[in-house]
Amino acid sequence: MTNRQRNNAILHYQPYDRMPVVHFGWWDTLLEKWHAEKRLTLDEITGVADGNSKDKAIGDKLGFDYNYYTTFQPVNGMITLFPAFESKVKASFPDGSQHILDNEGAITLRKPGAGSIPSEIGHTLVDRASWEKEYLPRLQWDERRINTDELQTIAKQSATRTEPLGIYLGSLFGQIRNWMGITGISYLYVDDEDLYDEIISTAADIQYKMSEYILQSGAVFDFGHFWEDIAFKNGPLISPGVFKAKVGPHYKRLTDLCHRYGIDVVSLDCDGVPDALIPTWLENGVNTMFPIEVGVWGGSYAPWRKIYGKELRGVGGVNKHVFALDYSAVDKELERIKPIIELGGYIPCPDHRLPPDTKWENVQYYCERMRN
Repeated sequence: MTNRQRNNAILHYQPYDRMPVVHFGWWDTLLEKWHAEKRLTLDEITGVADGNSKDKAIGDKLGFDYNYYTTFQPVNGMITLFPAFESKVKASFPDGSQHILDNEGAITLRKPGAGSIPSEIGHTLVDRASWEKEYLPRLQWDERRINTDELQTIAKQSATRTEPLGIYLGSLFGQIRNWMGITGISYLYVDDEDLYDEIISTAADIQYKMSEYILQSGAVFDFGHFWEDIAFKNGPLISPGVFKAKVGPHYKRLTDLCHRYGIDVVSLDCDGVPDALIPTWLENGVNTMFPIEVGVWGGSYAPWRKIYGKELRGVGGVNKHVFALDYSAVDKELERIKPIIELGGYIPCPDHRLPPDTKWENVQYYCERMRN
């Protein structure tokens, strides 16, 4: 079987010859460390992106089959805004830190040497006036949003492709959280519910138009994929009831579109503890959770399968932190996930991008054990 056939068989609860060895990319600082250790050359770590040839080459060296997060995306990637904001320095300080306007219109605090997500200290989108001036014009359909040459290549190779490929369906709330911040979007629901609804529906409309254009091209995809990241270690960043009422129907529009083009596996990337949002996703056609973070809360596919049965699928759920330890820690983690694999509809994968303390030899060992 090819990796594409394995991936599709497992997520449809069908027989397969072996479990594919799957990953979800790497922190840039990890690639830099591996370069310093002479595991990879500077050229090999330059220009790495999910599913591209350099990402594939690194995965091959380690023993992976493919990066699950390999999707066809608009030219702005995960950002719906077109054009995106021009990133610029708003202020610089003696300690080397800076206030940066990012390409989604948020003002962030960047500190020298910091590798984590920067703190948000301000936002361009704060009210209807800023919405209509700065964001609404950036949320209009334009063919230039799509790399049509790449799309035509995918269409030509659809029948012979041996690796799974998804269509990126966008974000219906997570990106709006980026635009306004969690405090701003939470207050907006109370202060101006009409604007709240308008922002969500406008973002959903442009995602739909882009997805429809891509699917009408003749390119064939193995799954659809959303990104949200709207949960943390104690639960979701939005009321589940509000999420169901305001966002749920927009997922349904997009998953119905996928179904018309033969795509019945739709995954969603939400970090943290998303349990309270899963019913809304399932009701509206999103049936695969990814990357299922183990974290301090012990996220797992198994309890969800017990609740939702075979309607639910999963990719992820392997504790990425074991790769900083030793072979015995890797063995223990593999034993832990064996009964989860046996449930079916599940592909193990490190539960996020591999962090800077990851040891090359531990990842190779994991890949060898998974393959055998």
